[in-house]
Amino acid sequence: MARRLLSIWFPRLASDTSLRRRPLEGPFALIHRSGNTDHVHCLNTAAEQRGLRQGMAQADARAICPSLITRPADLTREAATLVALRRWAGRYAPMVAVDGADGLIADITGVPHLFGGEAELRDDLHARVQRAGLTVSSAITETRGAAHALARHGGGVIPEGGLVERIGRLPVSALRIDSKTSEALARMGLIRISDLIAQPRAPLARRFGPGLMMRLDQALGVQPEPVAPATEAPHFGVRMTLPDPIGLQADVMAGLSRLLDRLCETLERHHMGARRLRLELHRVDRETAQVEIGLARAMRDPARIMALFAKGVEEVEAGFGIDAMRLSAHVAEALPPKQLGGGPNLRHEEALTDLFSRLGNRLGFDRVLRLLPAQSKIPERSFLLSPAAHSKAEAPPRRHGPERPIILFPPEPVTISGLRHPRTPPVRFRWRRMQFTTLRVTGPERIAPEWWFDDPAWRNGLRDYWRVETLEGPRLWLFYTPQASNWFTQGEFV
Repeated sequence: MARRLLSIWFPRLASDTSLRRRPLEGPFALIHRSGNTDHVHCLNTAAEQRGLRQGMAQADARAICPSLITRPADLTREAATLVALRRWAGRYAPMVAVDGADGLIADITGVPHLFGGEAELRDDLHARVQRAGLTVSSAITETRGAAHALARHGGGVIPEGGLVERIGRLPVSALRIDSKTSEALARMGLIRISDLIAQPRAPLARRFGPGLMMRLDQALGVQPEPVAPATEAPHFGVRMTLPDPIGLQADVMAGLSRLLDRLCETLERHHMGARRLRLELHRVDRETAQVEIGLARAMRDPARIMALFAKGVEEVEAGFGIDAMRLSAHVAEALPPKQLGGGPNLRHEEALTDLFSRLGNRLGFDRVLRLLPAQSKIPERSFLLSPAAHSKAEAPPRRHGPERPIILFPPEPVTISGLRHPRTPPVRFRWRRMQFTTLRVTGPERIAPEWWFDDPAWRNGLRDYWRVETLEGPRLWLFYTPQASNWFTQGEFV
């Protein structure tokens, strides 16, 4: 049995999808920002009839068509739509793969007779897609390259034995080559694929590289090109339908406990851990309540996860009762198996993770921060603030030199009462409305500005840092700026 491939092309997938959600009349375009310029990403038929084309600058498009209506392009939603169409196209073939950003390729070998033939299969596909509000073009032939080319240049069905004659009429740009190569071939007079087939292969390969010959061989079937659908990502979700509606918090938590056990077993089989979970509670009146939580670390421990749901479940209004529950981990990360036990260090780490999770769900995970060490001699740059849920604790690097204070704050001026020497710490000084007497000093430690950073706080130049022990008890970190002859306090030793 000869191999038969179906190429499906959605020329206006992004604009059709956007207009399906929010219809409007007249010329319409989706705009995508690339670099510093907004470009036309996708058009509807009315905009194309006005002379607009994909890839042109938005300013040029508005100059040609002042009544153009635009929306920002959503590439993520567009990719998700194509994946959904790939799943739907499984009704026509057992293997369907994504072909670029706006197309699909399906191996329909042995399938067309179920629809009455290849032409009937195409008619059924076009009718269903057009009812959904999408523009479509398709082609059926023996090779993936030929099907791709024909689908984007009119579509149709190429019977067995008619491949070379039919695709020979198409332009060389249909071979999935870059625009520079197709323009260079056109300047040589090689406009159609039939012109390219008749030429000696060696000179073309030397001038344009092996890619041109590879695409030509794939279209002609000399070099095979498989249809390999992407592996489906596992879905981590479980559901429960209840025989009678429930409304008590204890009943909901009992049902959640069963769902969590099943979900965590699925996560464990895939060596994954949940980072965000969503509980959907379907009520008798067809309303749905949602409780969503986040986790500071990937986790699949039902007891620890369940404790985080308690507050959200308590606030749910059950109405006339809840008759179905659904739990899903819509964000998951790899979590390999761990050795049981682990001692007090592991228990401490788990307790800290639970604390970060509780605080993150209440305050927001981006607001729970931790300090991380940074490679800088400048005190203000010796640490970084990072969300605790998205970073790991790091030990500070070993320093060689004077001790640094535990408590660090922005520089605060001190009032000098007496000096031993212009560049040594004052005998008496006033700071934060308190009078201090110097008992012992250690230093100085000279720190120069990092010239590659334009920091306004360090534009005064050098700083000489001193460790000052006072008669009153506090041990302070003072610095002197030789350029301005001023003293400041920036830290305190514990």
